[in-house]
Amino acid sequence: MAPAKALSKITTNITTRSKTQCENTNPNKVVDKHVRGKRKADCSPSKDKAVKRSALINLTNNYKKIIETRVTKPSKPITVQAKILPTVKTVQKPKQNENLAPPPAPVVNKIVTRATVKNIVHCATHTAVKPKEANKENTALVAVTTKKRLSNEFEKSDGSLYSTALEERYVAKRPTTRALKLRASSSSAIDDGAKSISNLSFVALQLQTKLNLGNHEVPEGVIDYDKENWDDIYQVSHYAMDIFNYYKEKEKEFPVGDYIDKQICLSKWMRSLLVDWMVEIQESFELNHETLYLGVKLVDMYLDRVTVSKETLQLVGAAAMFVASKFDERIPPMIDDFLYICDGAYTSREMIKMEANLLKVVGFNLGIPISYRFLRRYARCSKITMNVLTLARYILEFSLMEYETVTIRDSLLASASLYLSLRMKEISGWTPTLQFYTGYELNDLRNTVLLLNRAISKPPKSQLMTVRNKYSHKIFFEVAKTPLLSDANLF
Repeated sequence: MAPAKALSKITTNITTRSKTQCENTNPNKVVDKHVRGKRKADCSPSKDKAVKRSALINLTNNYKKIIETRVTKPSKPITVQAKILPTVKTVQKPKQNENLAPPPAPVVNKIVTRATVKNIVHCATHTAVKPKEANKENTALVAVTTKKRLSNEFEKSDGSLYSTALEERYVAKRPTTRALKLRASSSSAIDDGAKSISNLSFVALQLQTKLNLGNHEVPEGVIDYDKENWDDIYQVSHYAMDIFNYYKEKEKEFPVGDYIDKQICLSKWMRSLLVDWMVEIQESFELNHETLYLGVKLVDMYLDRVTVSKETLQLVGAAAMFVASKFDERIPPMIDDFLYICDGAYTSREMIKMEANLLKVVGFNLGIPISYRFLRRYARCSKITMNVLTLARYILEFSLMEYETVTIRDSLLASASLYLSLRMKEISGWTPTLQFYTGYELNDLRNTVLLLNRAISKPPKSQLMTVRNKYSHKIFFEVAKTPLLSDANLF
């Protein structure tokens, strides 16, 4: 199956969120019985009838019954019997060389105290002990049983087990063997914890040096955008600089090589057709732009590592958009939507199998830095208008169809697109603010800017008009109609 047949078969029968809302507002419209079923997000339950929920009990239905039972049934009088707690006497120390344990304390009013329980346990377990050992154990028992507790509610006496915090402070205690062991183990644990903390701090210091974390010092003549929006929680200015420094380091983990020579059945033109079709999917399903850029990146990474036939190319693109939608969309399209837009060329089993293969090839790592996120950050820091940003987005999105851009870093592509849009609008050149936040000088952008300018200056082809038509709309300020520049006027 040639992919061009399926790529051009995209119709207007795709159910989107905006179309569903328009159809629901027209009550006189005749519903066709053969229309494809809506997506799960559109088939939400009807809100005409309120549905009650009972988390623990149905309070709404039982409220009147509870009130009636409280009113009709007379309440029985509750009698409270006062308890008088006796004063607990301290346990006397046993005589030396006495084998027998001291008798348990008398139980008054059948109330068993902690001291009584400990004495009973001691009598049951230490009856046949040698004199010296018995003396040691009895001494330790007395130290435990005579331990005073803090209380403000009971009457103090000389033989009471309760004392104030001031009295507790001056009670002398001899540490037992178990306490010494616990103290030694705790000290060793503290030493191990200190070593681990030192190791973590060393790793954090290395990471901070490598990624240049916390470096918010801005040179003179540069707009400190993060400082101006320091109190805005939506700008995350406290660590925005660190995030994009991390993104630039992360780019090295997702390289894409020159793979077209390894693909025997594919060509650059076929890849351009596939990307154009993916842009149309993004428009038809009303997906985020991040989803489109991530999907194209997944396709390039997969083609760089796996040889694909001509019939499987469209399946790779559909699976890449399916995975990217799950990663970036709040309500991703269902698998039936992607099978429908492929004109029934593949089955659900084939789509799921390709999705699994794609995730295995990329190592299940979808946190790929894409050029669209870099572009938004750089445009925000330089405070350019929405018109200029939209033109840069058009240039960057048009570059997705160019095979020569697959080996270029995403941050460099975003910087070159922004510079080209500034030159086309005749606003400014490469300012010190852009140089600081992007990390690129003008000489670093020269070759990429020339490549992008030649790409948008090519005569339009009827098979690759999706991006041009998209940015020729008034919603996007008709930036695709902006006059072009020659290479001599770019620098």
